[in-house]
Amino acid sequence: MPRGIFLSLALIVAATAASTSLAAENPRWVKNWERLPELADTSLNPGRNTDWYIRAAPTPSKVSRGSSNSILVLHNGLVRRTFRLAPNAATIGLDHLVTGESLLRAVEPEAVLTLDGQSVPVGGLAGQPDRGYLTPAWASQLTNLPGSFQFTGFTTGQPIAPFPWKRVRHAANLPWPPHGAALTLSFQGTTDTTQDAFVEVHYEIYDGLPVIGKWVTFRNGSTRPMRLDRLTTERLAVVEAESAVDERSTIAWRTPAITVLSDYMFKGMDIVTGNQVARWTNDPAFTTQVSYELKTPCLLVCEPPIGPSASVAPGETFTSFKSWFIYHDSSERERQGLLVRRTHRTLAPWSTENPIMMHVRNSDTARFREAVDQCADVGFEMIIYTFGSGLNAESEDPAYLARIQADVDYARGKGIEVGTYSLFSSRRIDDTNDVINPKTGKTGGAIFGNAPCFGSHWGTNYFRKLTNFIAQTGLTLLEHDGPYPGDFCASTHHPGHAGLEDSQWTQWRMSQQLYSWCRANGVYINQPDYYFFAGGNKTAMGYREVNWSLPRAQQLIHARQNIFDGTWTKPQTAGWMFVPLTEYHGGGPAATIEPLREHLPEYEAHLANTLGAGVQACWRGPRLYDAPETRALVRRWVDWFKQYRDILESDILHVRRADGRDIDYLVHVNPALEHRALAMIHNPLEIPVERDVLLPLHYAGLTDAARIRIENGPLERHALDRESRALVRVKIPAQGRTWLVVEAP
Repeated sequence: MPRGIFLSLALIVAATAASTSLAAENPRWVKNWERLPELADTSLNPGRNTDWYIRAAPTPSKVSRGSSNSILVLHNGLVRRTFRLAPNAATIGLDHLVTGESLLRAVEPEAVLTLDGQSVPVGGLAGQPDRGYLTPAWASQLTNLPGSFQFTGFTTGQPIAPFPWKRVRHAANLPWPPHGAALTLSFQGTTDTTQDAFVEVHYEIYDGLPVIGKWVTFRNGSTRPMRLDRLTTERLAVVEAESAVDERSTIAWRTPAITVLSDYMFKGMDIVTGNQVARWTNDPAFTTQVSYELKTPCLLVCEPPIGPSASVAPGETFTSFKSWFIYHDSSERERQGLLVRRTHRTLAPWSTENPIMMHVRNSDTARFREAVDQCADVGFEMIIYTFGSGLNAESEDPAYLARIQADVDYARGKGIEVGTYSLFSSRRIDDTNDVINPKTGKTGGAIFGNAPCFGSHWGTNYFRKLTNFIAQTGLTLLEHDGPYPGDFCASTHHPGHAGLEDSQWTQWRMSQQLYSWCRANGVYINQPDYYFFAGGNKTAMGYREVNWSLPRAQQLIHARQNIFDGTWTKPQTAGWMFVPLTEYHGGGPAATIEPLREHLPEYEAHLANTLGAGVQACWRGPRLYDAPETRALVRRWVDWFKQYRDILESDILHVRRADGRDIDYLVHVNPALEHRALAMIHNPLEIPVERDVLLPLHYAGLTDAARIRIENGPLERHALDRESRALVRVKIPAQGRTWLVVEAP
């Protein structure tokens, strides 16, 4: 057992040796504590001879009691969070059980609330003599924080789904909600102003993942409104990732190997840009750190950028955003990315829905139905009235609704789902309903120039019109261009928010309600923002739209680069690509695929680029084929994708990025499938090549040997090296591709 685990076990044993009178003082929660299973040593080691990522740790998620009646442990064999419950509740241990690392160096409150202008900690303990590390002896002697919310009890259970997921299309076979364990710590205020205020701090841990979720609820038990000005849901004083004496810029520091996801993510298509709540900051109370200016970023704080500034009425409960903390066992980029992607699929399993989709450019019934017929003929699964199609998703005209419903019914009869595009941001409504710039007091200056405020009269009407249009017409897809991107609004006249301080929070809530409604009704959601954990399915992979005006060969290289770069932290099923079949952003004939039959090699290359990566593109145009040979080409690649869909939508390993100088490829891996791996290898050169390609197969669950076939050829046995890699000789035609399938020996 690693030394760090022995130390943390000692911490659990010793932390509350002096708390012998707890049963008399707190009989209710102590009795609940006694009913819990005792923490067993066998739950602390997931097995050092196998990779837990390939073969999940056998330990289920649990809440256990420690060796004394003031220790509570949330654990799953991979990660463990330890709480001391007296004289107040606080985290006294955070351990990675795979690496043996003790991650926590100091005790912090479990949350911090600013109520009516007064900052009040929730739980927490005082008296730690040195914030550089925490010994068992120190933990057992910590005292109460004056004025803090006091621990009153706890409950345990299972993770609960924040909203339902109506499963209506192909997706990975993942449970919702995820399997795991849940813990809630309850607190009550003790001062004259907080004695009728109640806080619950919620934690979840998930089977087979070193991930812990957290959020806070606040209940006003008084007879007067209370204003929740600010809310910090997490403060983790963790061990610094590095030490440096001299002053550095913020971006120069290495930070601890913890990734934070939340449902309060927007204004970005990746987890770094979309993050709005988690930040690493310095800890001035950590006076023994090496940094001369005490600037080491070793305190993880989670709170919204502004607000919520929520008025909580008597008897009402306020619920915070949710955050999930991913504790990595490696600094290696691919392994960290694999864990982030698995967590993504676990917390947002609907993002594994990955329908093959056409974007039709015209909402005219005749042209729409022609496109539907082609989609059904070649095996596409969904069609959307794309931007510029002329569809008005805000219409309430009964005749218009009836016409669209008839077209949707026609498509459904062919087995094709139908969706609509709707523009939200980057549009101007009027001075009354647009976002008010806090710097000027006028409209303009929003993230996308002009934007309506979701909390305005127009915004509430838009919500009603859009959901009514979807429900009345039978649409099952919403492409929402500009989900609320985080604009602040200084208006004091909008009905949905009081002013600047609560504007971001209340508009985020409305976006969350819209996407949760869609998820509960089986409506697929494309949104160019990171609303996955509020119900969204897919965001852009990440590309520059004007690149589609480049010559066709350059478009293909950039497309493969975009897929390679866009799948480090999000699953390939969660990122859309774009293939304009007609001219887009200019470029003329050299950039355009239409007429399709005249550019079959480029059309095929786009199909192989996307489908071969398990990625779906927005195929935008009036048609999918224009001749029998075009139809046969599209049908062949769609059939191929569906044959290998399970492995193509499995984990991606990034092997060689496209650069136009030599071959490039990704490898899909899944140890639970018959097809353990699949590699699509591209040759951008104008000459055929013969190469030895290296296939990394560790994450395919293969160690000594594998059977590999090139396209539809025979399976041949290949020995693997010490790093579970196979070396395979391949021949690839000029500006062509080949693919390999791997099975167990």
